[in-house]
Amino acid sequence: MIISLDKLDLNREGVISDLEDSPLKERFIDLGLVPDTNIKCILISPLKDPKAYLVKGTQIAIRNIDAKTIKVRIGE
Repeated sequence: MIISLDKLDLNREGVISDLEDSPLKERFIDLGLVPDTNIKCILISPLKDPKAYLVKGTQIAIRNIDAKTIKVRIGE
């Protein structure tokens, strides 16, 4: 199943499948958010935005509006 990253629940893991065109696409690629990379939601802020994700051993906070441009494959 493919979902947008902002829908990934706390402590769930997925694999990045695609990045849509957005102003931050190149920045995400520079940070290691590339297809076939594992990603895990590790923290949700009190107001639910932003969320923190673990990617290649690094914690990255991403706003929900930007996370919507990242597609993630999850197991059912």
